[in-house]
This record gives sequence, C-alpha cells and structure tokens, in this order.
Amino acid sequence: MTGIRQFFMKNSYETIPYGRQSISEADIQSVVDVLRSDFLTQGPVVPAFEEALASYCQAGHGVATSNATAALHIACLALGLGPGDWLWTSPITFVASANCALYCGAQVEFVDIDPHTFNMSPVALERKLILAKLQGKLPKVVVPVHMCGQPCDMAAINTLSRKYGFKIIEDASHAIGARYQGEPVGNCRYSDITVFSFHPVKIITTAEGGLAVTNHSALAQKMNLLRSHGISSATADMQGRPAEEIWNYQQIDLGFNYRMTELQAALGLSQLQQLDTFVLKRQAIARYYDQALADVNIQTPWQHPQTQSSFHLYPIQVTSTSVISQQVLYQSMTKAGVKVNLHYIPVYLQPYYASLGFQPGHCPLAEDYFKSSISIPLYAGMTKEQQHRVVALIQSLCHEKAVNRVVGASA
Repeated sequence: MTGIRQFFMKNSYETIPYGRQSISEADIQSVVDVLRSDFLTQGPVVPAFEEALASYCQAGHGVATSNATAALHIACLALGLGPGDWLWTSPITFVASANCALYCGAQVEFVDIDPHTFNMSPVALERKLILAKLQGKLPKVVVPVHMCGQPCDMAAINTLSRKYGFKIIEDASHAIGARYQGEPVGNCRYSDITVFSFHPVKIITTAEGGLAVTNHSALAQKMNLLRSHGISSATADMQGRPAEEIWNYQQIDLGFNYRMTELQAALGLSQLQQLDTFVLKRQAIARYYDQALADVNIQTPWQHPQTQSSFHLYPIQVTSTSVISQQVLYQSMTKAGVKVNLHYIPVYLQPYYASLGFQPGHCPLAEDYFKSSISIPLYAGMTKEQQHRVVALIQSLCHEKAVNRVVGASA
C-alpha cells in the first residue's frame, strides 16, 4: 500500500476549505438588532461602519458599497476615468481589478509582478511608463493589488505617479488589517483611494460588501453620489425649480444602485471589533506553515520586512527542483478533502481578455507564478488539527513522490 493511500485511509476527516468566515454570537446579534430596527437599508448603521473603518485606517472618509467591484468602479469614475483613458493593474488578481476600467469605457494594460511578493513590480512599472510616454499612452489610473494581504511597494509607485501624472487606487481587497511602513493599509498616504472587500473568505465579512476610503472630500462626495443612482438630497446640490413644486431629491449624475444594506454594515461593525485578532491568528498560522514546510521542497511566501501581511492567502509554489508537480499537488490535496485554490490565473489569459488581443507571454513572471502556485487553507477559525492535517498531507505527498523518484531511478 502506497504512503499516500495510507494517508487517505488514516485521515478521512471533513473537508477543509481554503478560506471561510468566522461568525460569533455577537455578530449574529448585531444583525438581529437591525432586523428589529426601523431601517434595513439607508439607516444609521452604514455611516457608523464607514466612520469606524475610516478611523481604523486613519483615513478621512469611507464610502460603503454593495461589493468591492462596485467600489472599484465608482473609484475609477470619481477619478475621471473614461473612454480614451488607460488603467494599468497587476495580472495576478481577481478580474474585477481590470474589469472596472472596461465598465468606464477605458482600456486596460497589465504590469508584470515581482516574483518575491507577487505584487506589481515598480521596476516593471517604470520600464513600461518610459515606453508609454514615448507612445503617448500613459495611464490615467494605476491599480496596485496587495496580493495575499502583503502591501505593494506603495512609496515607489507613488514616486512614479508624481513623475508620470497618474492617479492610484489601491486594491486592498486582501489587505484590511495589513500594515505598510508601520502604518495601516488604507490611510491613503501614497494613493488617492483604497478599496476593501468583505466577501466571506476575506479577513472580515459583511457577507458581500466593499468600501472605499480616501482623504479627499471631493472624491468621497462623488463616490457617495455614484453609489446611489447619482441622486442627492443635499440642498447645496439642488438645481433651481419652481417654488410651488416640492423637490426633496434630484438626480444630478448617472449613478448606480451600489448601496450597502444596514444588515451588512451591522455585521461589518461587529466583525471590525475582531479584525486585529483575526489578523494575528492568520499570521500565526502562516508562521506555522513557514516552519513546518521549511524542510519540504516547496517554496513558501516571502514577506517584505517593511510590511505586515494580513495573510488573506498563503500560496505555496512548486519549483524546478520540487519532486511533485503543481497539477498532481492540486489534484491530490483536493481528493484528500483539503480544498486548495489558484490565486490567480493571469487576467489577460482569460478568454474574454484574449478576445481583446492579449497573448500568452505578456507578463512572463506572472505566468511563471500561475504555473507554480497553489493557495492552501488559511483562515482565522482553523484548528490546530486542521493545520497539522494540511501540513502532513503536503509532507506525505512530497515524501512519496521523492521515494518513487528514487525507486524509479534505481530500477
């Protein structure tokens, strides 16, 4: 009987997801309280959540939305992105980081990653900017993505923004609770707007939901307008109408129904109280993985000394010297009930983006990452037993493949 079959027989446990929410009784009660209140939407809890999160991030304003994609969309619009403009982002991200440009009628380009952090490479960005300036195709907006929860090199990207004149939206969907240069991600020190996601697998959840923070009151006002049909009830926004007519709201722009509900905000407010604890738990699990997988011929994620990741994800990579392939590792772990995932397929390889003319080889380092990485389970509620099971499975798989390779070589 092979070692891996023995492992399967000895370890027939419940499925371990790659990520999941942690919901407390306090979280549940916060939602129940809203259900018993006068407002299920457009009440006092959404502004309270916006203010609490902006305060946590040390930012001036928060604008909550139905999801992070909506937040990215209205952030782009608030910065004036439109037809004829370019948005640049990382190819290693969820498609929303690029789709938000297309929603505005703009065009998308991708900047290759740093192979150590998996984030947008400032070196590749500068190289691309030099060429784009000669071609007259400089970006209006650049969207760095804090992949896995590790912040990008925002100081370097900001320096380039001042030289080449682009705006910055930080896609921090993975990175609430992370820190850069000792300060919270979301303070917008090096960006115009930062966007967070509260999908259930993220650090904290509102079931679905997103939020944009900014230090610019005009941008916050614009995003507030766009998330609610372009409608305002503020007297200062009202255009003149006959005195005998009642106008208590006006649509003054073309907006969207991107509002967050009171239920979502209540859950978010409650979860926010646990954010630092969740991040510490994720960091502890990541340290355990670092140590436990140190002797396995698998590459674990490198952390920049100027950052503190919130560890939304923990991707391992097979290397040229690994004894197991990415595909075999993925299939074997899935078969064993340990749900791993790919984060991410380079956006431009997706069929829709291929139809726009993108070809393989556009960002070689991003493609190398895609062909070698697998995200293994990591979430705040993981038990020690689950963590040990993940590690033991990886060790068992790699050991068996190593043994088989030696046996095959000596046969």
